[in-house]
Amino acid sequence: MPKVKAEKKSRQHQEVKNQGIMFNTGIGQHILKNPLVVNGIIEKAALRPTDVVLEVGPGTGNMTVKLLEKAKKVVACELDCRLVAELQKRVQCTPMQTKLQILVGDVLKTDLPFFDVCVANLPYQISSPFVFKLLLHRPFFRCAVLMFQREFAMRLVAKPGDKLYCRLSINTQLLARVDHLMKVGKNNFRPPPKVESSVVRIEPKNPPPPVNFQEWDGLVRIAFVRKNKTLNAAFKSTAVEQLLEKNYRIHCSVHNVEVPADFSISKKIESVLQEADFSEKRARSMDIDDFMVLLHAFNSAGIHFS
Repeated sequence: MPKVKAEKKSRQHQEVKNQGIMFNTGIGQHILKNPLVVNGIIEKAALRPTDVVLEVGPGTGNMTVKLLEKAKKVVACELDCRLVAELQKRVQCTPMQTKLQILVGDVLKTDLPFFDVCVANLPYQISSPFVFKLLLHRPFFRCAVLMFQREFAMRLVAKPGDKLYCRLSINTQLLARVDHLMKVGKNNFRPPPKVESSVVRIEPKNPPPPVNFQEWDGLVRIAFVRKNKTLNAAFKSTAVEQLLEKNYRIHCSVHNVEVPADFSISKKIESVLQEADFSEKRARSMDIDDFMVLLHAFNSAGIHFS
């Protein structure tokens, strides 16, 4: 009788099985297992004994227990009830138990508490909305050390002229200082993701820049739809002209300014771009100061983006 081959199981598979948890990669569950990387992230966060730390996606608590050793309190936000139970089990009957608060649910729908430092190994599909939720959070926090997909991290730190420079780059850099700290290979996770990762440090600018973020984002959004086009061409789209004309008419009625019968929004936009010397510039090579000047020129002419 032929031998029945025993099913081959990797060491990792065995470890996961022993823990009794199968990770759901559909919601971005990739647990950071390399203690050197965990220690590196905590070191970069420069924690103080008085700090309250917000941790998003604590998983099985590999990072949480080390954060609890260094900080006054850790608020961990976790979506998966199985992992919450795992985390509670891990700190049960230890001095750390009283220092840990767990918020169960989707971090994007949760009201964030006060915190000094944020540390997160995020599900990569919520990277962008989470960054802006953090940056618009008040009161200000000191810094965030976050794990992202490599390409997303490179977009965050991209400079004007870089291939990856985009709306995300300029909006993040308007509100914060961003630094790429380290690359993390996929084999440092269990189960390994399909992409390489990077750790980024974000420090919000305090006080924030004196600009209405909705207005700013409205302008940047239009300019970056086709970042290689000239601004003259970017503003020629019918949808853009209709939106800006509507906003202009509202602005005029609020300020009791009469709109001439032969008013043309496209000529108005063209004259603002020419006077400010931006007609032939392209979003891909414009920095924060350029957009500030341009926004001021449009607003002074009564053209608003929100």
